[in-house]
Amino acid sequence: MTVILPEFLATLDAGSNAVLVAPPGAGKTTVTPLTLLAEASWLEGQKIILVEPRRVAVRGAAARMASTLGEKPGGTVGFRTRTDSAVSARTRIEVVTEGLLLRRLLADPLLDGVGAILFDEVHERSLDLDAALAFCLDIQREMRPDLRIVAMSATPDGRAFTTLMQAPLIESEGRQYPIDIRHTRDIPHPRDLPAVCANAIRTALAQEEGDILAFLPGVSEIRRTQAFLGEDVPVFPLHGEQTTEDQDRAIAPSTQRRVVLATSIAETSVTVSGVRIVVDGGLRRAPRLDANTGLSRLETLRISRATATQRAGRAGRQAPGIAIHLWSEATQRSLRPQDAPEILVADLTDFALVTAAWRDVMGTDPDTLPLLDAPPAGVLAAGRELLRELGALDDGDRITELGRRMASLGTHPRLAAMLCAARTLPEQVTAACLAALLEERDPLRPRPNTRGGPSAGADIRTRLALFERDDPRADRTSVFHIRQSAKRFLRRMGGRDLPLLPLPDYAGALLAAGFPDRVAQAAGEMGRFRLAGGGSARVSANDPLAREKLLAGAAFHTRTATEITLAAPLDPANLPATLLERTREQVETSLDGTSGRIIARRRLRLGMLVLRDRNEELTPEEAQTLLLQQVASDLTATLDWTDAVRQFQARIAHARRTYASYLPDLSDEGLSASLGWLEPYLAGCDRLAQVRALDLLSILRARLEYADLADLDRNLPPRLVLKASTHDIDYTTPVPTVSARAQAFYGTARTPLLANGQVTLQCALLSPAGRPQAITADLAGFWKGSWADMRRDMRGRYPKHDWPEDPATAEPPKPRPGRSGSR
Repeated sequence: MTVILPEFLATLDAGSNAVLVAPPGAGKTTVTPLTLLAEASWLEGQKIILVEPRRVAVRGAAARMASTLGEKPGGTVGFRTRTDSAVSARTRIEVVTEGLLLRRLLADPLLDGVGAILFDEVHERSLDLDAALAFCLDIQREMRPDLRIVAMSATPDGRAFTTLMQAPLIESEGRQYPIDIRHTRDIPHPRDLPAVCANAIRTALAQEEGDILAFLPGVSEIRRTQAFLGEDVPVFPLHGEQTTEDQDRAIAPSTQRRVVLATSIAETSVTVSGVRIVVDGGLRRAPRLDANTGLSRLETLRISRATATQRAGRAGRQAPGIAIHLWSEATQRSLRPQDAPEILVADLTDFALVTAAWRDVMGTDPDTLPLLDAPPAGVLAAGRELLRELGALDDGDRITELGRRMASLGTHPRLAAMLCAARTLPEQVTAACLAALLEERDPLRPRPNTRGGPSAGADIRTRLALFERDDPRADRTSVFHIRQSAKRFLRRMGGRDLPLLPLPDYAGALLAAGFPDRVAQAAGEMGRFRLAGGGSARVSANDPLAREKLLAGAAFHTRTATEITLAAPLDPANLPATLLERTREQVETSLDGTSGRIIARRRLRLGMLVLRDRNEELTPEEAQTLLLQQVASDLTATLDWTDAVRQFQARIAHARRTYASYLPDLSDEGLSASLGWLEPYLAGCDRLAQVRALDLLSILRARLEYADLADLDRNLPPRLVLKASTHDIDYTTPVPTVSARAQAFYGTARTPLLANGQVTLQCALLSPAGRPQAITADLAGFWKGSWADMRRDMRGRYPKHDWPEDPATAEPPKPRPGRSGSR
């Protein structure tokens, strides 16, 4: 590091940002801030903020820098985490977590008194890091050009930040000692990892020198590995659920040889003193969004090559070391180069809230923030939709007053909404305890070697009881963390220290405030529930919650199906106000399949659920409106469209095209455009049968004035009167047509005129058997021409009928008594 410090200082002296890449052990975390404090004149008494990804790294970095100055944390160098802090008026270097920096930026966006912000381990690409860095760059761009921003990385992919930050790249080779990397065979299944890791540790203890640091994916694997190692091996666990004292004990120098079993917490920024051997299981747990359920869940994943390299580097910080990879060289070649940034794979609800809060204080559109990777549009939209459902955003995606309160609490928006829903002191205590339970690991989760014991079930009220009394099934470390976390939540809510005595009866209502989309309603089979947000979930049929009608679900787990792992009952008859605010009441109608009667039901809906459902008495006006809606949905099926109605419609259409364009449009399309013409006739109706019984022809004729009807009958008569008979005219064909036996047209010299000749009339001449023989719009021409051929054919087939040579002058036969000549 000493080689590049002059270049680094010169870069910042010139007012530029910087990207610093140095391998593990090079000293960037501790040397860089102290050098700036000692030599950067432009700081002028301002603070340096060093941002670390984990609490243990925050405390470790502050302790090492304070020790270098001969002080303790809280003097020149201080720190803040979610759980504790050590700062004073003398503090010039403040080490904080990424989450705390986000909260500080929202409260004090100008960062008064801060001259430089150093982001450590940026290659990890957490969501909080991406958001905090984007906010700082936005401040620098708009308000604080004097602010220096430094991105520090232990891997080469830190170079990607140079373009985003418009900063030069400064690289250090560091002082990494050589590392002997050894590969083993692939582990058949992840459940075999603790046994394989324990064997590798025992072998290394027997054959090599130095302390051992073993990487495992989670706490359960640490405990199982420790059990395999036995009590004769000095084991020090290191993970995020420990107390501060236990974590410090694991990383502090020791005179005895030891084994540290750690999660990914030890990958960066933490030097475990004395380590010469790294045993890497090659797995880690990370949150991933399940696209099928919309829920985030922890998945056990293979690490990337970059992470494997960084873990191996832990063995070469103080002397030459050994890295034992519990996978083959072939698997090593197949590892992905880098871990996916969290912004591309995680739930983005919290990101959507903090960026909306940032727009509220700075006016910056979230879509224009300087980010290395754009968040997936669909996941971000889902996060914003949930925030609207929680009441944190309005319809324009602007933060609401409730959203501001939620953002100030510095926790997931669901938990923040639950905390904000608590009004009275007992509710606040209960909400704080619930939030702590949900933020930490379930203290009653099954533990190793307890399979077959009594199940704690999914009722979160069982966990609330842990605040009052001990339970032998509970994990003591988890309970300790949960109680401490509940106290912090109470302080964030502005409350004083109160006894942690939650009231279980409040649990369901409070959970529903933060998880309205996970309200679950019983659906037939015992233990199966429908979710307000869509889909279904289940509770074990043996769980008492399986008998409840309504649950407020909080924690789910997805295997082959979605299981509710933490929930509380809700009273359907006494729903909380926070839930009622998110419901909608609707009067929904349907048709009785037998009677055709309109049935109305008043339903209270929450998402996909119907929370209340009862019959609704309809007023005559409501019935009329609903019948109109039904007619509008299917005009042709609900009314009685007789042939006479269709003929009348067709006559009006011909009239509008020729002599009377002012007449109303009575086509199906015209009638559907507005049903005001039908509305008066539905008074007193409450079923479709009554609608269908209406005299539709009379209703349509009533839309015309008497004079218009008279003109219509004169210009476009419904029937054609011939010498001896009357016949209907079919106006529904492309050309109006009158059909009759040929003899009916005898004595008619020419085709009758319609609408003063503006509408053509066709004559269809039928045989005595009623079959069409000729169609003509010119009778005079037909009698003189084609009639001779038809006459010759008809005389042969129907010799008893009269077939004159000149029908135009012949008399038509008189109708037989009792028979009509009309259709």
